[in-house]
Amino acid sequence: MYKLFFRLVFKRMDPERAHYAAFRWIRLAARIPVLRTFVAAALAPRFEELRTEALGLRMHGPFGLAAGFDKNAVAIDGMAMLGFDHVEIGTVTGEPQPGNPKKRLFRLVADRALINRMGFNNEGSAAVAARLAARNPVFRTTVGVNIGKTKVVPEAEAAADYVKSTAALAGHADYLVVNVSSPNTPGLRNLQATESLRPLLTAVREAADRTVTTRRVPLLVKIAPDLADEDVDAVADLAVELGLDGIIATNTTIAREGLGLKSSPGLVGETGGLSGAPLKERSLEVLSRLYARVGDRITLVGVGGVENAEDAWQRILAGATLVQGYSAFIYEGPFYARAIHKGLAARLATSPYATLAEAVGAETRKKAAL
Repeated sequence: MYKLFFRLVFKRMDPERAHYAAFRWIRLAARIPVLRTFVAAALAPRFEELRTEALGLRMHGPFGLAAGFDKNAVAIDGMAMLGFDHVEIGTVTGEPQPGNPKKRLFRLVADRALINRMGFNNEGSAAVAARLAARNPVFRTTVGVNIGKTKVVPEAEAAADYVKSTAALAGHADYLVVNVSSPNTPGLRNLQATESLRPLLTAVREAADRTVTTRRVPLLVKIAPDLADEDVDAVADLAVELGLDGIIATNTTIAREGLGLKSSPGLVGETGGLSGAPLKERSLEVLSRLYARVGDRITLVGVGGVENAEDAWQRILAGATLVQGYSAFIYEGPFYARAIHKGLAARLATSPYATLAEAVGAETRKKAAL
């Protein structure tokens, strides 16, 4: 039914307009007690065998919503209602900003992909922090907060901008993510170089510890799939050195060649970050490389091209404790998380692993032993 609805309605709408229309419906459903209970019962079944411990947190399962969908923390309960085990909001910047000029979001339907150059459009750290502080949760879910650099802030002053967001948001975050990998903010990806990343992550860690003294807020960094292998290794080593809690692999790609894209050249040629199915192979490669480097010393989150339960299972076998999706949600609709949970439970039941935690990294370890 959703695929028919997508073809007849959403496909004919501007992608950003369709996004906000769907967003309004999700938020509305989550505000109506009887309706949200019914929807959650149908779309968010709990599988005991999928319960996950990561980052010092207990979650219903390993599958969550990646940053970018709920930029301003307005639909956390709605996304939990749809079955996501954790919801990563943002990217949030120190100052509010409108993002890049429209049109800035494009569907590559033939490739089950998206290209976006949104440019971190959000209400800013103060407004998002106030919303999180006022939130009265309906569903218990883990909330991650993804922070990035305000566009007008010079690269040399990036650390101070991230620290501003950290001071506002760390107290409301179950975990915090430093986003240095979006291709849509000039100079942002330069911060992935270890000589820039080390002082940035150190400053954010110190700011989080000053802001929240009653607990340790887990800190992760999100990296691009376009990093060279040696740079992936360097980030992995730095994360271990700094005592980082995790790495999210990966953000969108600026690559177009070699991905077998089928959509029209006009769409493929749009600037911005490509996400969805074409990113699947490279994201999995980066994830496997990270796990081979860090093992179980830090938590890895696999994202990029996760369309179904098999994709999620492959991420877990490669080394991901947590898995995230976004682009496929646009194409699969409200049953997306439910299908992944059911499929993961079925795969675990027929696997040689007694628990999901035992399966994490099993395939990467097996390859290393050959």
